[in-house]
Amino acid sequence: MKAIKNICCIGAGYVGGPTMTVIASQCPEITVNVADINPERIALWNHEDLDQLPVYEPGLAELVGQQRGKNLFFTTEVERAIEEADIIFISVNTPTKTYGKGKGQAADLKYIELSARTIAKVATTDKIVVEKSTLPVRTAQALKNILENTGNGVKFEILSNPEFLAEGTAIDDLLNADRVLIGGDNTPSGKAAKDALSSIYEHWLPKERILQTNVWSSELSKLVANAFLAQRVSSINAISALCEKTDANVDEVAKAIGLDSRIGPKFLKSSVGFGGSCFQKDILNLVYIARSYGLTEVADYWEQVIIMNDHQKRRFADHIISSLYNTVSGKKIAFYGWAFKKDTNDTRESAAIYVADALIEERAEITVYDPKVSRAQMLSDLNYLGTRSPEENERYLKVVNDPYEAADKAHAIAVLTEWDEFKGYDYARIFNQMLKPAFIFDGRRLLDKTALKQQGFKVYTIGE
Repeated sequence: MKAIKNICCIGAGYVGGPTMTVIASQCPEITVNVADINPERIALWNHEDLDQLPVYEPGLAELVGQQRGKNLFFTTEVERAIEEADIIFISVNTPTKTYGKGKGQAADLKYIELSARTIAKVATTDKIVVEKSTLPVRTAQALKNILENTGNGVKFEILSNPEFLAEGTAIDDLLNADRVLIGGDNTPSGKAAKDALSSIYEHWLPKERILQTNVWSSELSKLVANAFLAQRVSSINAISALCEKTDANVDEVAKAIGLDSRIGPKFLKSSVGFGGSCFQKDILNLVYIARSYGLTEVADYWEQVIIMNDHQKRRFADHIISSLYNTVSGKKIAFYGWAFKKDTNDTRESAAIYVADALIEERAEITVYDPKVSRAQMLSDLNYLGTRSPEENERYLKVVNDPYEAADKAHAIAVLTEWDEFKGYDYARIFNQMLKPAFIFDGRRLLDKTALKQQGFKVYTIGE
């Protein structure tokens, strides 16, 4: 097996940046180039101030600071990085299609294909090409068709190596992975390629945690893993609605069923709904694949997970409106949190976007505090929905850098992200600042409901 000396990753986003940083830190003898055509993004990865990195993950900035300029490099010279590499990771965006066949469900693979065509054009030596982006089953075959028809005699081995990172804990997830999945052909050259990629992870993980499969199993496993996790979230959220009608407490129900060893306690935390880059996208992909093979009942089953998640967000927004006497027009509502979960600046499919959209439709005035998300990103998220003009969104969405300013003269606070700092605020001070009656809508089950009520708040905690 040829020793790996140089790695290229096409794509410097939430997967590529952290993954390559960890590989560089654990494999000092390997040169790692993270290449992206977006000069602004690369400039941020190279910024002297590590707080300016485009991705926020606990522990990431420290690792980048240690490795950058040693064996970790961020560059816009994509073609040079490809040519020098022994292994090329493709870690570009694969959003849900917004046009044409499969609109709203299928993955848009244009960036994957563009990457493959660039590799085909540039490569003059044999390469291992690794799918790192979340992809539909049988994408590897499309990559193979593009790469093997270049006519320049270069041999390519295509591997699937899906990421199983949870944002907010990505660095720890990489360093202490439950498993690493490597899918590829079971030919001699395919097995050699799988072993070469495995040797990288074996620098810090036990070999028994590295699972080698065929490429199709690897691609499907990623979609199914996220679908099963999202299914658990939607399941407990469905029960949260029932708890509210029956005076049950969803945390007590979750604890009771989680003690069953067949079920387990993880992903049974009720909330205003799941978000992030993967859960919804991967389930919609699964739905599209099932429908394309005529498996209508399978598609309908998994689509219900998304329907339930959307319902939970709408239900939360509707409860705010009904509690505020069926009108929020002209009322200030403070949002604590915009990121889809704590310890990340990622906002993709965040529940806050959809709750804000529903309230702005009722002419509420939203003031947001989030410790890591910029106003520009929040407005971009709302504008992407296309519900109204960007000018209207700017009119109704205000962003501040202080949680007490957010709550000043507000009718209500909605907790949309479970940032730990929200638990430590002076809520007596906040209560005095707010208009009365002062409402708190806890969509993350984060705050002490009893203590807040004693201070005078009217409190709604999802699931009870």
